[in-house]
Amino acid sequence: MLTRPAPPYPAVSASHRATAEAVLAVLLPHHRSPDGHRHTAPGAFGAQLRQIAPAVAAGKPIRFTLPGFPCKSPNPAKVLGPLPDEGERLSLRFLDGLCARIAAVHPPGARVVICSDGHVFSDLVQVPDPHIDAYGDALRALIRDEGLAHLDVFDLRAVHGDLPYDEKRAQVHARWAPTLEALRAQTRSDPETRRLYQGITRFLVEDTAAFPGTRSALQRACRARAYGVIQRSRAWGGLIAEHHPGAVRLSIHPQPCGSAKFGIRLLDAPDVWMTPWHACVFRHADGRRELMRRADAERLGRLVLRRGRPSHFEAR
Repeated sequence: MLTRPAPPYPAVSASHRATAEAVLAVLLPHHRSPDGHRHTAPGAFGAQLRQIAPAVAAGKPIRFTLPGFPCKSPNPAKVLGPLPDEGERLSLRFLDGLCARIAAVHPPGARVVICSDGHVFSDLVQVPDPHIDAYGDALRALIRDEGLAHLDVFDLRAVHGDLPYDEKRAQVHARWAPTLEALRAQTRSDPETRRLYQGITRFLVEDTAAFPGTRSALQRACRARAYGVIQRSRAWGGLIAEHHPGAVRLSIHPQPCGSAKFGIRLLDAPDVWMTPWHACVFRHADGRRELMRRADAERLGRLVLRRGRPSHFEAR
């Protein structure tokens, strides 16, 4: 007997299906894929439709979770300093605007929970916890000052009470992280995991402003830390799913069609892995804004201040 394939999302009315696909259509122009191609077929995003449809059918706001916005890179050749700047401001405004556009097709609207993960990786990315606290506080202030009513911030400070950060990280890791052996095996067998491992290793090497050993020793150390970053990332994802059940999972990393995560592009950049916290904004003469390394932006333009702090560069 022939079996029917599972529907791409739960059984809902035709109008609810149409609304779920209209919400997805708002997201698709900003999809960040590993191959760099724009994918527009709704059927290729069954996981997202399955997550969106229940909120549509219930007439409730759609909730998105986005791990990211951790802290600024410690490498001064890449960023303007330790606090949010024009990159974060534009990215947050984009996410808030995305929610507003979703409300046009689904009136209950949408919310994005920024799951700021700096404390999760603090020891691995070698940024002190007080610096991450300052970044997170400034991020919340930026959301408030810009009037971005569709955004919330969730971080490790909301988890495990008043325990020290090292203990919080240990508890999250112990409960949710895969074993190192399992992760290494997956890195060998799965191209997407291997691509993620290589990308994180590259970031860790680039983010190291000073290292006492040789280049090869730095690369070995960063490869070991990259496994730790992926373990913690998986752990943080498990914790987010527990605290925010039913949310649509976004990712700042490129994601293939069919993934449970939807890779989203916040700002234009020459590299699909580049983020506002690993770069700064350069404003071209035609008004176009692009992420690039600080060292490159300095050669092309002049520094612009906002409220007395470095904000971005613009063409001379």
